[in-house]
Amino acid sequence: MRSVASILRERTADEVRRMPSAERLELAFRLGEQDLDAYCAAHGVDRDAAVREFQRRRQATRQPSGCVERIIG
Repeated sequence: MRSVASILRERTADEVRRMPSAERLELAFRLGEQDLDAYCAAHGVDRDAAVREFQRRRQATRQPSGCVERIIG
């Protein structure tokens, strides 16, 4: 027996697969913006602070670079 969640996940995946590439990109960017807004609201920070935090996290496991450190400081 399939769960409601798996049925909905399947339907959503089918809908996205049928979208033209431009629409899929638009959807991805829109969802990213919504996630960023949710993060800002949940953590009480503005957009710039949230973006800097994500950039710092992305760099956390990489080899340190002085120029990147100055950019995302």
